[in-house]
Amino acid sequence: MGDFWLPDAASTIAPEVDGLFLFVTTVSLILLLGVTGAMLYFVYRYRRRSPGERPAPVEESRALEVSWIVVPTILVLLVFNWGFKSYVNMSVTPAGAYEIQVRAQQWNFLFEYPNGVTSDTLYVPRGRKVKMRMSSADVLHGFYIPAFRVKYDILPNRYTSVWFEATERGDYDLFCTEYCGRDHSDMNKVVRVVSQQDFQNWLESAATPEDIPLPRLGEQLYSQRGCQSCHSLDGSQMVGPSFQGLYGTTDHAMSDGSTLTVDENYLRESILKPEANLVQGYQNLMPGAYSNLSERELTGLIEFIKEQSDKEAPSSDTPTQTTTGQGA
Repeated sequence: MGDFWLPDAASTIAPEVDGLFLFVTTVSLILLLGVTGAMLYFVYRYRRRSPGERPAPVEESRALEVSWIVVPTILVLLVFNWGFKSYVNMSVTPAGAYEIQVRAQQWNFLFEYPNGVTSDTLYVPRGRKVKMRMSSADVLHGFYIPAFRVKYDILPNRYTSVWFEATERGDYDLFCTEYCGRDHSDMNKVVRVVSQQDFQNWLESAATPEDIPLPRLGEQLYSQRGCQSCHSLDGSQMVGPSFQGLYGTTDHAMSDGSTLTVDENYLRESILKPEANLVQGYQNLMPGAYSNLSERELTGLIEFIKEQSDKEAPSSDTPTQTTTGQGA
């Protein structure tokens, strides 16, 4: 629960954030009272009692000088260490977290689940780690749930993510915290925390025949957009790099001699701006038609490519095509 100046604490990270906040506030208040009290004391103690009178000189105190250097330094290091550990904990998503796609646009949030269900209310299961993978269709937005103590910017043309684990069932506020235009103040939604069984029931009841999971949408686009003519799924060489095992590669060699990690943002940029990072041994032959993909189509294609990382590599005697092409 919250207190008279903080909202309800409804996530596993909230007590840690609140603890640091209260520590900084308490120490600041103590220092404020100490400095103010000392100032008032000195004003009274060393006041001029008669015309022409001067207070007796004060001898310097080495211990006092050392203390007001050492004590603040210890406090700063303590707060930094505490804050950095909390930051790392909030920034690194635990393995196995349930992933929900967030698409922000003026002036709305849409939440898409792995089975293809899309909702403008964020449903999450209580007691389960949830990762929000976020993208913006237009301008800078913010994702902020006060009760969970999580806030992260949603940027256009790249993915950002944040995670949390809700601990209390109920409805909570979700706000956009970056000014995004005329109706920014109306860009707020509800986060509904339910039991895991109720969450599963809602997922099943909300699904319709038209709902296509993102990887399946990406698989359709792979065929419909002609990706298969340049990018194989079995590791064989074609005009462009194979999708098999591509995602997650940490030493993807570029034509300029550098190496990159293949993550969602790399894949996104490679689809929209194939000339930005050319893979070693390939040329920039990818057409620009893929830049008109919708945000959902782009995410679906990336999810399909990510699926291919789980497939086994071909055996050494598998015949391959030798050609030069572009690497997206």
